[in-house]
Amino acid sequence: MEKPVLVVLAAGMGSRYGGLKQMDSVGSCGQCLIDYSIYDARRAGFETVVFVINQEMESDFRERVGERVSRGVNVRYAFQRPEDLTEGLELPIGRTKPWGTTHAVLAARDQIHGPFAVINADDYYGPEAFRVLYDYLANHTDRPDCFQYAMVGYRLGKTLSEHGGVTRGVCRTNRDGLLESIVEQQGIEKDGKGGRFSNDGGQNWNQLAGDTLVSMNFWGFQRSFLDEAGERFPLLLRQTLAQHPEKGEVQLPVMVADMLDRGRAQVRVLSSGEKWFGVTYREDKPKVVAALQQKTEQGLYPEDLWA
Repeated sequence: MEKPVLVVLAAGMGSRYGGLKQMDSVGSCGQCLIDYSIYDARRAGFETVVFVINQEMESDFRERVGERVSRGVNVRYAFQRPEDLTEGLELPIGRTKPWGTTHAVLAARDQIHGPFAVINADDYYGPEAFRVLYDYLANHTDRPDCFQYAMVGYRLGKTLSEHGGVTRGVCRTNRDGLLESIVEQQGIEKDGKGGRFSNDGGQNWNQLAGDTLVSMNFWGFQRSFLDEAGERFPLLLRQTLAQHPEKGEVQLPVMVADMLDRGRAQVRVLSSGEKWFGVTYREDKPKVVAALQQKTEQGLYPEDLWA
């Protein structure tokens, strides 16, 4: 059995953040947020990391991130190109933006030969999350009748920014801890211990409790996901472009929901008590820096991760 690899989605340019947040230093020795996730992943057992990036940023990314973390893990690269996997589709004229996180994962398909985990480059997930997902991937395979995947779930109240709305996959599970549904919800704002969102420009608001289970794009898949998603991606992209030609994308929750609806997969939800934090907005950075410094002082991380 192939050892699980880690796929890091880093092609986004961080438009809300106002810069290339994936390479912004948050550690005292120049580490980016992704350094801490890869350090945690390595401790959990992951030995190979595949960075999915925009090809135009390759040189900077290799110099400022890849060369540093290659001291601790094997590093590979994949490039998310808007023209990939869209043959035969009628695409919006002038559209250059890639097609979402499913498209990003599929960009790495030639680098993946077994089970794999997927994370965002701009989120902190915590050591426990990597341990439970690695253990799952190392000990589970697909059933003949159903793909066997996993997701690390977080509580909404621990994942919100104080500086603006965020997108989260709102989840529902059954009594056996399997994912029943996941709905990508944009614009969730912090509201007390929970959150709220509006789908009509703020005229009406919907409340979400702080303990609502959400996805932070931390998935565990078998190699089968790439084959299944590769076949379904053109159809789902065509559907979303018909409704949103300028901004339509196929995000991972959409692809997973499609597989659940068709009975093709089961997704085990793994719980994490970790508090998420990230740099969705530039104003989030000071709090992230302080949190990581505290964890370093407590001994969870060395001052220089890759010394």
